[in-house]
Amino acid sequence: MSTRRLLWYLFATVLAVVTYFYGLDSPHIPKNGDELVYAHITRLTAASGHWLPLQSELDHMRNTKPPLLFWQGIASTQGGAEWSLWKLRYPSVIYTLLTALLTFLLAKRLAQQRTARSEASPTETGFIAALTFLAFFSTYRFGRPFLVNPPEVFWFFLPFFSLLYWRPASFDSRLVVPLLLGVQIGIGLLYKSFALVAPIGLALSWWYLHGRDYRLMHFLRADASKIMLALVVSLALFSLWLVLDPDPQAIWQEFVVGENAGKFDPHGRGYLASLLWGGSSVWALLVGYPMNAGLLAFPVAAVFFVAWSQRGRLGVAETMLWIWMFALFIVFCAPSQRSARYLLEAMPGLAVICALHWQRIHRGFFVASLVFSAAVLGLLAVLSMRLQHEVGGLYPVSFWWLLTMTFALLLFGVFSARYTRAVVNVVVMLTMLSLAAFLNPFDGARGNFSVESQRLVQGRDVWVPCNFRAVDEGYRFLLPGAKAHGYEALPSLGVAELSSSYALFAVQLPLKAECPGCQVLGQRLELRSRHSSDEIKRMLSGEVFQLLFVKELLLAAPNAAPVQPLKEGCR
Repeated sequence: MSTRRLLWYLFATVLAVVTYFYGLDSPHIPKNGDELVYAHITRLTAASGHWLPLQSELDHMRNTKPPLLFWQGIASTQGGAEWSLWKLRYPSVIYTLLTALLTFLLAKRLAQQRTARSEASPTETGFIAALTFLAFFSTYRFGRPFLVNPPEVFWFFLPFFSLLYWRPASFDSRLVVPLLLGVQIGIGLLYKSFALVAPIGLALSWWYLHGRDYRLMHFLRADASKIMLALVVSLALFSLWLVLDPDPQAIWQEFVVGENAGKFDPHGRGYLASLLWGGSSVWALLVGYPMNAGLLAFPVAAVFFVAWSQRGRLGVAETMLWIWMFALFIVFCAPSQRSARYLLEAMPGLAVICALHWQRIHRGFFVASLVFSAAVLGLLAVLSMRLQHEVGGLYPVSFWWLLTMTFALLLFGVFSARYTRAVVNVVVMLTMLSLAAFLNPFDGARGNFSVESQRLVQGRDVWVPCNFRAVDEGYRFLLPGAKAHGYEALPSLGVAELSSSYALFAVQLPLKAECPGCQVLGQRLELRSRHSSDEIKRMLSGEVFQLLFVKELLLAAPNAAPVQPLKEGCR
């Protein structure tokens, strides 16, 4: 690889690291609502002074996950003493970057084994794999917040990386490698669930069977014991949770029965109906891989066809990566709850496959990704200009320069065929950075209550709007020291109704709305989420700005009656 191209990929890698750390303390980063549930459990467990049992005030949400994530949060916040989103999240980014490093190393190794058939150097192939993994929107969305996904993806990809990277010696090992695989898988189970032994066990068995050319008896004699040893060790590590927890019966009821067996509950629709129709159908899971890729959905969809057309010439290692992807898909078709999120563990392997076929994917699919990025940039530009006009003083010149440079590089990639493949991941990364920069004003002075407002409510009960469980936990970062409680954020609830029940409360209003007679203690700019189906229809018809941006007022109602919660919204 030429020095100029190497410098380009080094720049892209630095950009990726910056993108993943930029705005990491923001409440508005792309994420999953479970983050605040996990933060709540972590905070209360840290406050208890004991590692176990896990603590929670949420209904049926105590042993929702094994303890490693919560212990990670306790350690990163120094026992809860340094409580911030940054402290909770930075281990997630480290896990994600380590996973990207694994994709780099594996893609480089596999490219070295097939140099004669590759148009890119092994080092370039490694960079492409790592950058593609980091450019997947699922990686950006689930690889930064305080969620189980970053460590889960790392620890469940590591065993398959280990087998492929040191093949064939790793497959021949009868004791050392199976024990190491068991430890790696066991740590992953202590982050996510014992149920993950199903897809992992299926994939490992399939890999070893494939290595024996599907000679079943040979596989049973030579390899079955290795797989059994790895899975037994992993389950033994997971069982430590039940052994060490003083209330194992609660783990059985809440985690094993509720969290895991509950995923087979079709919620009244019938299993077959859930399998074939709706948002949790097998068809929704089928498009999970391109959906997880986000702006790279077009190249990812194309690589399936490219690999299929060359299926007779795929290397053993690449075939095994496809097997891992299929194993996850097959197993997660079984529960009634199906989501593209369940396929995240295969995304590092998919990034490696994409890198190996990068030069064979038709340029038009990369151009489609660039056009898709242009649409996102255009939407950000329109919304930011409108918001700047309505509120004023939100976006610095650097934000507009970022949009301009990203769009210029995008156009260069569209019209310069030679460099399209080299710039597409950088453009996607810059687009995600532009999204973070667009959200930045919601995290600064305009998006937070003032210091004086925070001081006025310290130690006092404050009622805040909730549209998902544990949303009130997020207000502990906005109003440190206050006792936040949630009320269900119904459209019918206005200032008058809230003032009759709560002495201190927050309410969200349209940007131009007035609040005559209100005793305003503070105000901030907020970005609404979790819209109703009716609101989504209105947004699709053009009311995006009106329904997306609101102002949140912190109000005092001295004459409120004793607190009679209208309806709990965070439990």
